[in-house]
Amino acid sequence: MSAYAPFDLLATLVAVVRPDGQVLHANAAFEDQLRLSRRAAAQRNLGEWFVDARRLHDTLAAVQGNDFASARFEAQLRRGPLPHEDLFDVLVLVSQTEEADRLIVEMVEATQQARHEREERSLGQVRSSKDLVRNLAHEIKNPLGGLLGAAQLLALELGPGSELLEYTEVIVHEADRLQILVDRLLAPHRRANEVGDVNIHEVCERVRSLVLVEHPQGLTIRRDYDTSLPEFRGDREQLIQALLNLVQNAAQALAPQIERGEAQIVLRTRVARQVTLGKQRWRLALELHVEDNGPGVPAEIRDRLFFPLVTGREGGTGLGLHLAQTIVQAHQGLIDCDNQPGRTDFRITLPLP
Repeated sequence: MSAYAPFDLLATLVAVVRPDGQVLHANAAFEDQLRLSRRAAAQRNLGEWFVDARRLHDTLAAVQGNDFASARFEAQLRRGPLPHEDLFDVLVLVSQTEEADRLIVEMVEATQQARHEREERSLGQVRSSKDLVRNLAHEIKNPLGGLLGAAQLLALELGPGSELLEYTEVIVHEADRLQILVDRLLAPHRRANEVGDVNIHEVCERVRSLVLVEHPQGLTIRRDYDTSLPEFRGDREQLIQALLNLVQNAAQALAPQIERGEAQIVLRTRVARQVTLGKQRWRLALELHVEDNGPGVPAEIRDRLFFPLVTGREGGTGLGLHLAQTIVQAHQGLIDCDNQPGRTDFRITLPLP
């Protein structure tokens, strides 16, 4: 085993370099974030990924010269070869090693800690709201049955010619509508998981075909699949429902773009390494992105997006995203959202074996 193998267990980017910045070793997170193999990275200088390479080289020289045992600074890295392609902010920590000609450079994404805190908060909120909704739905269900039965008996007493039948029909219709709503709230808790081998791309293709039947014109659903992803254990039908809720939600938000024939949804799958979900660490995870070119999530509901009955769409029930999150959490995963003008990205993260 390589002496640097433990670095692969870290979620932060780590590179072992010579004092001039020549990369000797890069960990798995470095490979993943900068989109190249460690063998390719070892043939290059670390400064090539820095927007301001001079700051890196000055710090390497200072630590190598024993001016400091370690030093840190803020920087921007680029993932691609172009000067302004896909930049992201990092906190850089440069440290000495026991070997005089080798330094360790650790790069922590500025958004990483904020994301972990957001995920922890989301998990807690959804768990609390899930219990509240289940209890509330049960409390509504019992008197609702009595209300519906009483209205039906009243209609029989009034007889077919009564002018008052119109009112009993309203009661029955609204009671039925509430019954459907309550059933949807209770659906994830009623049905036992049917666990089996799941191919995520079969799930994607099923959902894609269902949504395109509903929107045959004006909507394009592109595929961007990582075919190396392995199968995993899960409830295929529930995962189809969770993804269907996300894609249908995106399609509904794209209504103006569909009318103009400009609507686009991308289904993208990727492998993520060293992922923390809840408080558990996973060596590998699946990332499934549902990305659309719609107007985005209204600012006033972004922090409550996965709460039940929260919706930014007129006529919406506010249950689709909540139920999707409930299903994904039952698979030890999480859904989060990255929202920018003209680009909304819902990401499902699921652990892999």
